[in-house]
Amino acid sequence: MNTPSPTLRQVLAAALGRAAGPSAAAAPEPARAVDVQVCEWAVAGAALAQAGARFAGLWVDHGVHPWQALALFARDGEYLLLRAALEDAAAPALPSLGAYYAAAVRIECGCADLLGVRFEGLADTRRWLRHRAWSEQEHPLRAPPVPRARTPGDTDYPFATVHGDAVHEVPVGPIHAGTIEPGHFRFAAVGEQVLRLELRLGWAHRGVQALAAGRDSAGLLRLAARVSGDSAVAHAWAAAMALERAAGATVPPRALALRALLLERERVANHLGDAGGIANDVGFSFAQMQFGALRERWQRRSAALFGHRLLFDVLVAGGVRGDLDTDGMAALLADHRELRAVLAPLTDIVLDHPSLDDRLIGAGVLSAADARALGCLGFVGRASAQDLDLRRDAPHAPYDTLAVRVPVYTQGDVAARLRVRLDEIQVSLELMDALLAQLPAGPVAASWQAPAGGGAGLGMVEGWRGETLAWVRLDAAGRVACYVPRDPSVFNWPALERLLPGNIVADFPVCNKSVNGSYAGHDL
Repeated sequence: MNTPSPTLRQVLAAALGRAAGPSAAAAPEPARAVDVQVCEWAVAGAALAQAGARFAGLWVDHGVHPWQALALFARDGEYLLLRAALEDAAAPALPSLGAYYAAAVRIECGCADLLGVRFEGLADTRRWLRHRAWSEQEHPLRAPPVPRARTPGDTDYPFATVHGDAVHEVPVGPIHAGTIEPGHFRFAAVGEQVLRLELRLGWAHRGVQALAAGRDSAGLLRLAARVSGDSAVAHAWAAAMALERAAGATVPPRALALRALLLERERVANHLGDAGGIANDVGFSFAQMQFGALRERWQRRSAALFGHRLLFDVLVAGGVRGDLDTDGMAALLADHRELRAVLAPLTDIVLDHPSLDDRLIGAGVLSAADARALGCLGFVGRASAQDLDLRRDAPHAPYDTLAVRVPVYTQGDVAARLRVRLDEIQVSLELMDALLAQLPAGPVAASWQAPAGGGAGLGMVEGWRGETLAWVRLDAAGRVACYVPRDPSVFNWPALERLLPGNIVADFPVCNKSVNGSYAGHDL
């Protein structure tokens, strides 16, 4: 007889020597909260790591007194929110969780940069998001920075150095030849073989948390859709879910089904684009043109039926903007049949073509151990044996009524990350057919009423890159006091540093595209 594993709350209760009762203040669904003292923070982190919990995010709400540090953990579909009050706002400090979770280090670096929180024991104290636009004493989210006539060049970042007579460095970015966003990549190589890669991000920092403060629900969702433009639905739905949980609002079933339809359309569009991009980065332009044409037709349909190619501003608090009539449903079902028919031979070509196999199989291998240590999400994690999908593991409506297949591979290479994407397109088509077949009748939005006296909520959806989060706290007037989005790219970008060594410099573009982290989603 198998003994059930203790819940994460019970794990913490045992580690901290206290009863596993409810927290003094309930956490928003689906997480359960545990309040700890700052001195217990590292003990709690160590206990959760020992219990096999996944680190899912960390942020600081500095709009309350005292400041509140929050960290989210997950295991087997169970979520736990760890909270601690930072009593000293003048010099906020917290033990680092980096010794237990490698994924926490750069998130802590970001909090240190933007808010001046000191993480005791943090292994990396270099500036991460706070470039030379701000002095050593300035923290952009803590107080408005002093305007400067000109920002000094960021020339003194202490990249790690690899020594050796034949070692040379190759700096790439932050300005690139293509249309991608800014990011710096520093290679150490011998000949063409990469020994080390180090990322330097933060160039697209826009102050999203500051921009959100004081907004109403409509203003917040407009901002959320632009956190990462290719994930407009994922971030908007996470933010809407957080708002609705803060307000105790009920979203009509038809609206939830339409949101899921939009989320799956976003997934398909991006996977089509990435499949073409991966092929193009190794010179296979035929596939790039085919996938590009399919994506273009898909996005034109989105524009015709939902008002925007990238599905911006379709979600509203309490539901969605606009409805889908019978003609629209028929058009979508026809599109699904056509896409399946075209994808079948195209998939056979890209997964079994000698020139592609030569460049993709065995390139950019991310081990399962590294993927687990970094907390990799979405197609990056699933290509490296991480069997995680919020739609199946902790489903919210309407996914709690759907059967979600989760493709998982163990090879961890570029070919596996491509294969996961192609499989997920088929899964999304299945889900969208099911959603349309059982689309509930009724309204597409509930009237929105901001909660009297404020409130807080946590929203989580499985976006196309993986688990996408939003934390929202509303003030007494129903305006946004704190909004913290967490894009999957925060956990997926470091994978690039792990998977590239041993490859040649010329394979960097395809390895990078196979991960396809969002610069904007990371930098915020």
